[in-house]
Amino acid sequence: MPIIVEPLNQATDQDLQDLQDLQKIYRDAPEWLFAPFSGDAQLIEDCLRDGSLIAGRFNDRLLGAARLQRHQDVWYLSQICVRKITRRRGVAERLVAEARNTAAQSGATLCLLAPAGHLEAQALATKLNVPLQVLTD
Repeated sequence: MPIIVEPLNQATDQDLQDLQDLQKIYRDAPEWLFAPFSGDAQLIEDCLRDGSLIAGRFNDRLLGAARLQRHQDVWYLSQICVRKITRRRGVAERLVAEARNTAAQSGATLCLLAPAGHLEAQALATKLNVPLQVLTD
């Protein structure tokens, strides 16, 4: 069964389970991943509210999530995180690929967005051939 990438919005029957899954996804994330948010709770709350959160789902469970900011010519993907027990299985790659395809269908390009100096983001951008824009303080 493939990983399904979908936008997350408020008020579904699956809300409680999704919220618990989101908390599990971001629980083990490094602190730098949350910038400019104060932590996982603010990231999840704000992104659910503005509709910028996308997630990868497998067997009705969320395994990974990312923030997708849509602008006219360029879309920014950031705060990509996968549950620790599910890492290295292509979930992040699937999130990036689906975001890139959706951006292209809208006439935009996809760019990863990350704080300066974080090798994980640089490695992912290089591996998937996606431009990386570095956040400055």
